[in-house]
Amino acid sequence: MATVPQRSMSHPIFARFFASVAAPALTKAGVTRYRRRLVEGLSGEVIEIGAGNGLNFPHYPPEVSRVLAVEPEPRLRAAAGQAALDAPVPVDVVGGLAERIPAEDGRFDAAVACLTLCSVTDQAAALGELYRVLRPGGRLCFFEHVRAGTPGMRRVQRVLDATIWPPLMGGCHTGRDTEAAIEAAGFRLEELEEFDFPETKVPAPAVAHILGTAIRP
Repeated sequence: MATVPQRSMSHPIFARFFASVAAPALTKAGVTRYRRRLVEGLSGEVIEIGAGNGLNFPHYPPEVSRVLAVEPEPRLRAAAGQAALDAPVPVDVVGGLAERIPAEDGRFDAAVACLTLCSVTDQAAALGELYRVLRPGGRLCFFEHVRAGTPGMRRVQRVLDATIWPPLMGGCHTGRDTEAAIEAAGFRLEELEEFDFPETKVPAPAVAHILGTAIRP
């Protein structure tokens, strides 16, 4: 019997928390400017993994002909479907995992990963899939929270990631070295900016972020 690809991953408590608490808090802290920068200049066909409830959709430029938005969590996917109705570009919202993207090889001109590569089950597999579905010369645009810059906070991240953080936060990990993982997947880094978001007076485990682009050779 053929295996049916998994298309959903339910995290109902986290989905409600994200939609009602986390997403509004990030917006209040100023995340919208990074969402805009993430997708500016894109054109052609785009795939977005872990689209959540569709908060990036309003920012896609008119040069984008279509977005395939992949989201495994059913509640967030339903919200994304509603957000797609008001998007300035055509958006198709589908179920699926980043580790098994429901699309053919070399289909897309660009890929978007926004606060997603921290929570995929297998980061290397997800990046391999993004590499597969991008055409040669296609661009991966990413905005992710990542491994901290100081040894002390990295130790805190390791403890959290091995204990309470992923179960509480829908599989999220605070300390992944996403920059290295992107390069290991075969992408060539084009632009990279490192910064803390949100800026806090007290050190926190999930404030180190990167924003940038990488090319699929």
